[in-house]
Amino acid sequence: MTQGRPESDPTISDRQGWMGLLARAAPDRLAELMPGPLPTHALLRAPEIGAVMVRGRIGGTGAPFNLGEMTVTRCSVRLEEGTVGHAHVQGRDRDHARRAAVIDALMQGPGAEAVKRSVLDPLARDEAARRHARAARAAATRVEFLTLVRGEDA
Repeated sequence: MTQGRPESDPTISDRQGWMGLLARAAPDRLAELMPGPLPTHALLRAPEIGAVMVRGRIGGTGAPFNLGEMTVTRCSVRLEEGTVGHAHVQGRDRDHARRAAVIDALMQGPGAEAVKRSVLDPLARDEAARRHARAARAAATRVEFLTLVRGEDA
C-alpha cells in the first residue's frame, strides 16, 4: 500500500499523463478510437461548459499574471462497477468531455491495459507526430550564424 492506494492503482503522474493526453486529443480522433456506444455509466456531473482563468509567468519563473479566460467543458461519470472518471477539456465539446471521463474511469479498472493499447497509445503517437512536424517546420526557418575571428582579435 502506497499513500493509502493499493499497489494496483495507477500513480498520480500516470493519471495526470493520460488525462492530459485525453484533454489535448482531437475530439474526432477520440471518437474514432472509442466509438459509441460508451460503456454503461451514470453522470455524476453532466458535461457543463464554463471558463477558467489562465495564468502565466514571464520566463516560466517570474511572478504569475492573469493571461485571460479559456472555455472548458467538464464532466464526471461513474461506471457500473463504481469507478469514477473525470475530464476537463478545452472548448465546448460535451461529447469529448464525456468520452474522456469514461476513458479515465476505464483506465482505473481491470481493462486499463486494453484501453491504453487501443486509445491512449494511438493518441500519444498522434501527438508525437504533431510535435515532430511542428519542430521540423520550425527547423526549416532556423538561421545559423558564423562568427569569424579576425587576426587582431586573437
